[in-house]
Amino acid sequence: AMAWLTIATDPVRADFRRNRFLQAVVATVAASWLIAAIAPVDRFDWLLENLLVFVVAIAGFVTYRRWPLSDLSYLLIGLFLTLRSCRAHYTSMKTPLGFWLQDAFVLARNHYDCIAHVAFGLLITYPLLEALRRWSRLRAPWTVVTAFAIMVAASDMFEILEWLVATAVSPQAAAAYLGMQGDAFDAEKDHAIAHIGGVIALIGTYVAVRRPRKRSRCSPTPTSSPSIRTRWALRGIACGKKARLKSG
Repeated sequence: AMAWLTIATDPVRADFRRNRFLQAVVATVAASWLIAAIAPVDRFDWLLENLLVFVVAIAGFVTYRRWPLSDLSYLLIGLFLTLRSCRAHYTSMKTPLGFWLQDAFVLARNHYDCIAHVAFGLLITYPLLEALRRWSRLRAPWTVVTAFAIMVAASDMFEILEWLVATAVSPQAAAAYLGMQGDAFDAEKDHAIAHIGGVIALIGTYVAVRRPRKRSRCSPTPTSSPSIRTRWALRGIACGKKARLKSG
């Protein structure tokens, strides 16, 4: 772990007053949300888009004292909420970043909604994995499977909720909110992209945890063989002599 950032394997304590990093994350997310709330392109769409933001923010506030997570998890959640606030301000069809990608890669439409969905899997899977690791009794393989399953279920469930709310409250605004832009398979693609993001997050976490540490040629390797231990000891003595000769 870095001195200024805790990760899933570090002990954590619910102490918001002393956690400057978490304060900075919360302040940044709050500022981005307030800016995005000023004169959005579509106020009704802004409200619908923020349903997920409200749910995640309330869940984080309620669970923090009893089930706190690492700084890295809160940073990832904050990044996701910031991306969501940007989408809420412009709508998924009119986000500037999506237009830039459309022009740069000669795409048929604004694909910011794809960024938002892959970000859900990429940024939310790690906090879910950490929460299960810290606060459940599941063993290592099942924490990974369960974290991915929860992410998939949450992504799919929210897609269904988006459709129900949008069509029930305002069928006219449903197209802008759902961001289909004439793509009949938009919902299926959104599901797949979120799942891919979750897989990438799990692979990245595995690689970071299992990454072998580089061993110095002068550092001894534990072994049960006396002869091999002797050779490593002699190598350590030789390296020590070389270092003394260079310093002298």
